[in-house]
Amino acid sequence: MSAGKQFIKGNTAVVEAAIDAGCRFYAGYPITPQNEIPEMMSWRMPEAGGTFIQAESELISINMVFGAAAAGARAMTTSSSPGISLMQEGISYMAGCELPAVIVNVMRGGPGLGNIAPSQSDYFQAVKPGHGDYHMITLAPHKLSEMYDYTFDAFDLADKYRTPVMILADGLLGQLMENVELDRSRKPALLNAPKPWALTGASGRKGQRIVSLLMQPGALEKHNMDLNEKYNIIKRDETKFELTGTEENPDYLIAAFGTCARISKGVINLARAAGIKIGLFRPVTLWPYPYAALKEAAKKVKKVFVFEMNLGQMVEDVNLAVEDSSKIEFYGRPGGGVPTAEELFEFIKGKVK
Repeated sequence: MSAGKQFIKGNTAVVEAAIDAGCRFYAGYPITPQNEIPEMMSWRMPEAGGTFIQAESELISINMVFGAAAAGARAMTTSSSPGISLMQEGISYMAGCELPAVIVNVMRGGPGLGNIAPSQSDYFQAVKPGHGDYHMITLAPHKLSEMYDYTFDAFDLADKYRTPVMILADGLLGQLMENVELDRSRKPALLNAPKPWALTGASGRKGQRIVSLLMQPGALEKHNMDLNEKYNIIKRDETKFELTGTEENPDYLIAAFGTCARISKGVINLARAAGIKIGLFRPVTLWPYPYAALKEAAKKVKKVFVFEMNLGQMVEDVNLAVEDSSKIEFYGRPGGGVPTAEELFEFIKGKVK
């Protein structure tokens, strides 16, 4: 695909960003609504001189990514909700071994196999993942240019911190089509940086291992403490958010991520036309969550409206940030329900009378 502005799907933007960011290993397994990603990777990855493998399952996919990352490759897998559930053990192993990789979740309705409609019900799974005391940087795009930009960023973040990074999208963002600027001139950071920890053979040096099984007394506790130091640096340096409409000192604030944040920008226009001053707080990093920024933005408003395509997951983090549950009003649509701007505006009108 040529450089410049292209009218493409969100799933396609993910593929092109991964190639441009230097990803040269992809293992995945088909599941709707992300199927265009492995399909495109099956021909784009060999074109770029990389390796594509359709694995037998999501379990095998994540472990293949583990192996490629351990050998120093920029590696990636993608799936949708139930497939990501199967990958949780492998992601935890990668976090324990400090291996960089990118995982993309194009969420669908659940629980179980659910349906193939867009959903945001994997928030908990992304920000409170797997087993053990670990965290995973989680980026939430709300438009297709961000599907490209954040996927590119994710590879650099993964290498910078030696950690798995997740792009948390949904079926709407995966299937939607928009103009996306493919910036082929952008150069990935750290792509050619040395990786002395990688398993590239022991010629001329001592052999080494990458393991997450630490059985010596105190070894695992120290490892967890070391990981926590890294996570604190990520919290300090990588927390990101967007504020819309707050320069006018609004009376109310919406907190939403991903597709719901996209819809909420339409809600702001409806509210302003009705004389209601309202702003939007959009977390870009779901982990680390921008608690301090949201706390500051919510100080002077009467209410904080939390909109999600689930029955209430990010709202728990909003509660922690705002520290006043009486200010918070939640509206959610589960199981693939996608609210309209008009629907959300009617909910707001019913709460501000």
